[in-house]
Amino acid sequence: MIRSSQRVAEIKPYYFATKLKAIAALNADGADIINLGIGSPDLSPPDEALETLTQSLTVNAVHQYQSYYGLPQLREAIRDFYLRYYTTQVNGIDHILPLIGSKEGIMHISMAYLDPGDQVLIPNPGYPSYAACTQLAGGQPISYNLSAANGWSPDISSLETLDLTRVKLMWINSPHMPTGSIIPTETLEALIAFAHKHSILLCHDNPYAFILNDQPTSLLSLPLADQCVIELFSMSKAFNMAGWRVGAVISTPKLLDPIIRFKSNMDSGMFKAVQLAAVAALKCEPTWFDSLNATYQSRKEIAYNILDSINCEYTKDQSGMFVWAKHPQLTGRQLSDQILAESRVFITPGFIFGDQGSDYVRLSLCSPINRLEEAHQRIIESL
Repeated sequence: MIRSSQRVAEIKPYYFATKLKAIAALNADGADIINLGIGSPDLSPPDEALETLTQSLTVNAVHQYQSYYGLPQLREAIRDFYLRYYTTQVNGIDHILPLIGSKEGIMHISMAYLDPGDQVLIPNPGYPSYAACTQLAGGQPISYNLSAANGWSPDISSLETLDLTRVKLMWINSPHMPTGSIIPTETLEALIAFAHKHSILLCHDNPYAFILNDQPTSLLSLPLADQCVIELFSMSKAFNMAGWRVGAVISTPKLLDPIIRFKSNMDSGMFKAVQLAAVAALKCEPTWFDSLNATYQSRKEIAYNILDSINCEYTKDQSGMFVWAKHPQLTGRQLSDQILAESRVFITPGFIFGDQGSDYVRLSLCSPINRLEEAHQRIIESL
């Protein structure tokens, strides 16, 4: 028998890959499950991006291999976007490395920086890929707990009590997925100082900054960031381009160099037509975000109604495209399973983000209003 590598054998399949397969099987039997679990934008990308993509397809050069560093136009557009919306000066396009989606950046950073036995601080609850990529790279995930009592922000005093001698990386995420919390600026500054003090590479995964968030923040604008910070930028959520796979990792050339060396052995560059379309999207006016957020806010009101009908508790200050909620008696898994069985509606159980999320569920806003209202009606009828 030919066996897989040990590193793959120790990694569980991504939860949604398994769950979506199960939901597809139910739908094939006529169940018509309403999926309120996945954060995959259902809205269209900017018209400018679609038009540019279509027009560029007729130019033969777009179909050739592309630079490992991305188009200069794309790097310039990301630099200009940071200045315009984050008021952050990125000191040259050599500080920007476009990616085929920011999720690959999590893997690239892990492979570029981790040796076997290196440890990585990972938020609990948090995005499961942080731990999976750490393990695939030979590192050891070390959870640091987040709690509602602390606004789901990292507790630096608790971090200081850990044995940090083998810690190489730390992942943070603000707006945080899955809770929608925002890490205060003073805490971000303290986290950078903490990372610098202990020679830890602080990795900020930042895909939700423009979804229901009035104050988008880049860590790169804060003191000491040039010493120890890497930031992931994504166009998936803010521009409804999740399937296009366009992102970037941004830092100093010195910190990007190991990632470029790894990445150049992993792919042969991003499709040029997609890069040109991304440039067009990045030049959108602020009214694009106003319209996007108006849509998500209207959906959020219905999400509140759904959660109220099943007696869940939540706060209304959450950013991002989800609502994070807690039932007073049921665990997140129990509630998710019950609603799926009785109402044919799927919401994500919080345990998949770590044991600190076990009592919670996450409801996605990536469905049109009529579908959300139908989900609400189904749940009411099953009560």
